[in-house]
Amino acid sequence: MAENSLMARLDGLVGKYEEIELLITDPAVIADMRRFVKLNKEYKELGALMEARGRYMQLTRQLEEAKELFATETDADMREMAREEIDACETQLPALEEEIKLLLVPADPEDDKNVIMEIRGGTGGDEAALFAGDLFKMYTKYCEQKGWRMEVSSFNEGTAGGYKEIIFSVSGEKVYGTLKYESGVHRVQRVPATETQGRVHTSAATVACLPQAEAFEVEINEGEIKWDTFRSSGAGGQNVNKVESGVRLRYNWKNPNTGEVEEILIECTETRDQPKNKERALARLRTFIYDKEHQKYIDDIASKRKTMVSTGDRSAKIRTYNYPQGRITDHRINYTIYNLAAFMNGDIQDCIDQLMVAENAERLKESEL
Repeated sequence: MAENSLMARLDGLVGKYEEIELLITDPAVIADMRRFVKLNKEYKELGALMEARGRYMQLTRQLEEAKELFATETDADMREMAREEIDACETQLPALEEEIKLLLVPADPEDDKNVIMEIRGGTGGDEAALFAGDLFKMYTKYCEQKGWRMEVSSFNEGTAGGYKEIIFSVSGEKVYGTLKYESGVHRVQRVPATETQGRVHTSAATVACLPQAEAFEVEINEGEIKWDTFRSSGAGGQNVNKVESGVRLRYNWKNPNTGEVEEILIECTETRDQPKNKERALARLRTFIYDKEHQKYIDDIASKRKTMVSTGDRSAKIRTYNYPQGRITDHRINYTIYNLAAFMNGDIQDCIDQLMVAENAERLKESEL
């Protein structure tokens, strides 16, 4: 993109930035939480562009001044200094232009959200449940490295260990924008602990990463929620087993996209505190409805970007974990590495970085920047 065209795009956003700056101080806007949050997010994104615009203007000005000095100066030392300044500016400008192009591409509006993740054992019986447990440990280690907070809301253990299903939330900075690439089918190839003849089996687990909805983003008539309480089972001491701390909610929800009424059933048993379990169950209900209502948006993105690495398609096989070869392969970007032990210990950032690079390239292409 030509320099003047890039600057024209940036200059065209100055008025919008100043307008939003005024709006977010308006009491009427502050009172409308949905609008206020949306404008604040837009203000932050435009602020990053304005900061980059300032750096771009300064760098191009320095380049012009250095070129003028080089053309008019007769002193050899001064000309050499100007030449060095020209080289430095011309080296920095392309990287800054790429940064600005990415900032100009509309970001996924969900990227800043926290997430609710669901891991379920798929084909493979006990081995699939064990693998689901391994994936949960992998994400636990990764979240610890990122300084993110994890909270389990419910789980169903496998008969031989691991989980038939485990549901948990992750909160922190840009969690969905990072973990959304993990949605899909994860396939494992290894010799199960129960295999007596050393044969390699193929099993699978599915991961769903859902952007967690805020209370103001989803309309729920809490008076129509039917609540049940029950005694939790499993570890946790006598209190968990004797007190009805587990909660179950039922809610009839009408899908605005199809008009169909669907009964949603959610259980939460993780804490010994019934109010906390109710709070987590409500968070999952909001997220479930938000995900369903935004399915049209997700489908629209998927139809536009046939090779996009994060379409939200949770039935697509995205990655293979081959234990005999110590190999990880991400099928979306033909990414293969041979450090499976480290990967399963939470060292997954490089793979996520490569997926981000691939998606950014697609977004740039789509925006013709």
